Amino acid sequence: MKILRRTLMALLILGISGCTTVQTPEIDKMPSPTEAATATMAITTTDQPMVQISLPVGYIPNVQFAPLYVGIEKGFYNTAGLDVSIDYSMENDNAVLLATGELQFAILSGEQVVLGRAQGLPLVYTMAWYQQYPVGVVSKTAKGITSVADLKEKKIGLPGLFGASYIGVMALLYSGGLTGADVTLDSIGFNQVEMLLTDREDAVVVYVANEPAQLESMGEEITVLKVSDAMQMVGNGLVTSEKVMAENPELVRAMTLATLQSIQYTIDHPDEAYEIAKKYVTNLESADQVVQKQVLLNSIELWRAKRPGYSEPAGWENMKSVLEKMGMLSSPVDLTKCFTNEFIPE
Repeated sequence: MKILRRTLMALLILGISGCTTVQTPEIDKMPSPTEAATATMAITTTDQPMVQISLPVGYIPNVQFAPLYVGIEKGFYNTAGLDVSIDYSMENDNAVLLATGELQFAILSGEQVVLGRAQGLPLVYTMAWYQQYPVGVVSKTAKGITSVADLKEKKIGLPGLFGASYIGVMALLYSGGLTGADVTLDSIGFNQVEMLLTDREDAVVVYVANEPAQLESMGEEITVLKVSDAMQMVGNGLVTSEKVMAENPELVRAMTLATLQSIQYTIDHPDEAYEIAKKYVTNLESADQVVQKQVLLNSIELWRAKRPGYSEPAGWENMKSVLEKMGMLSSPVDLTKCFTNEFIPE
């Protein structure tokens, strides 16, 4: 179990890591499609007492969590009868805490759910936040790496041989007919930008919303190979337990819909969402505003969906296949129990 806890925690920390940091419609104006979609997610306030929700996100305060800040600040959670606070602690294994009933919800990535279920943890993914897997491989354009095949015999730096970055780069390699034996994977910590700029690595594994924005702000010409362009995988989303879902489905529905509403509002009002994030991310005001705003805009592109929150079964199949090829799954997993779309609006 100690090994499981370390593995799941490593995945959690990297699964949502990123960088270190409106107008009101006119009365007579028809709502846009996205505004209409948001309206369908709204939940009517009830007279019931507020349900206290501590939501762990597995990382420090950051602009990438703008939808959660929006949900709190704009009252979307309160309207749903929820008093949500964000838990940034990284020392706890939130997948295990969900399974044991110490948590009701957490933001986790798809691989954590699959790996957890393989170990008997009754986790259920109820809402896809990231519609695109957020990992990619970036190189200087001068290196001429324009396809996965071009990565053969190259040195690729990544935080370590764990987490979403590791799973993402392996998925990318597999998509091009390569394996880990065809490249040199160097554990470099979170120094991707420096290692690439100083040519100590031919390419580095990044979160596509983050490091590319930093590199481009420095005037560097780069090429990004996105995992999402190669195959569909399961990114970060809202996760609960079988017990909570069985005993209080309306709580799960309220949390899912309020979070979806918050994400949609952020997509529709990025400038306002960015200003709201400043109230929650203490170092955001002093950070490079151009870069941080671009990180938010890049993140928004990863969240967009025709049917917000919907979890594609093909992504789960691909995730399972990659984990099996990596030798990380030692037990069978019933993917139909890993996720549900029953709380997602049609």
